[in-house]
Amino acid sequence: MAKRVTMQQIADQAGVSKYAVSKALSGQSGVSEETRQRIVEIAMQLGYFLQGAPQQAARSRGSLSQRKSNTIVVLMPNVRFQHRGSPYWGRIIDGITQAIRARGLGMIIITEHSAENLLQVLNPNGLLGIVGVGMIPGPMLLEIHQLGIPFILVDHQGSSIPSDSIFADNMEAGQRITEYLIASGHRRLQFVGDLHYSQSFRMRWEGFRLALEEAQIPLTQSPELLRDMGRDRGADVRRIAQWARALMAEGSLPTALVCANDGVAISVIQGLGQLGLKVPADVSVTGFDDIDEAVQVQPKLTTIRVDKEQMGMRAVDMLLRRFEHPEAPREKLLLAGELVFRESVARCLRPSVGGLSEPVAEFALDTDGSSL
Repeated sequence: MAKRVTMQQIADQAGVSKYAVSKALSGQSGVSEETRQRIVEIAMQLGYFLQGAPQQAARSRGSLSQRKSNTIVVLMPNVRFQHRGSPYWGRIIDGITQAIRARGLGMIIITEHSAENLLQVLNPNGLLGIVGVGMIPGPMLLEIHQLGIPFILVDHQGSSIPSDSIFADNMEAGQRITEYLIASGHRRLQFVGDLHYSQSFRMRWEGFRLALEEAQIPLTQSPELLRDMGRDRGADVRRIAQWARALMAEGSLPTALVCANDGVAISVIQGLGQLGLKVPADVSVTGFDDIDEAVQVQPKLTTIRVDKEQMGMRAVDMLLRRFEHPEAPREKLLLAGELVFRESVARCLRPSVGGLSEPVAEFALDTDGSSL
């Protein structure tokens, strides 16, 4: 049996006192933010938080009928584009709300993005648990962990703080949509999206990369499209136009762009349009998520449909299961996405770099919005 990690071990590695470690890990004042972050990171690396999970969960043991509180906190920090009106995050909240109401439970939505005073705001004795939606800063995850109540993460995962989580199966879907483009004759493909923006983006990239590898297509990518994309649509449109102009001059413009989400794909279509390039006649474009704008943009976007409401509903199921079975193994649930065929992808007839025509798929292109 592995030995328990102690505060003294953390203190020794961080070069601080055990008293400072205690303050940092309990959220008390008296240590600088920089020192607190260093202590938390070292504690994560040593596995300090992992060892405490069973004891904390055990305090929540019992059935729902025996619990005095019927309230679930939905935590969605107002960072990046995470807000109730988002076509992606908002739908997840809708699913959570439906599931909670169907069970006659109460719900509180918190959009605070600072860990400070979170423990004072939330009374663990009055809660069934917490559903965290989207990116949640590490210090806030630490405070949630210290509450000792069940919590589930949706589309996010703490690196060392244990929790159940639910995602779309981003890697498999990214691979599938890339394979569709390859089957349609494309051999020069570019991924567009910030690889460090989220774990979901990274896994979509991994699926893209795997599809190219299996098809023995070189992974030749423009690095400027793999960072800082997806934060500002105007900036993205300008970057795409500048990038495409340079590659057109070289005669090396990719035939298909695989975008990390629909918002990025729409920016790509607009950026290409500024140069007079038509989608899909000149370049095919795909998205991910199937937000409302995917059918409003011209051409309508071929994308991956993620059942966002179902993600929210299943998160509530997982939370209540964790409440009933606190010592059960941690779970990571992946929901399959659906490939939706619309108008932004065409067969590739453009000659390859070597001057030979690239292969063309033999099946007809479906543009009626059906899915697989």
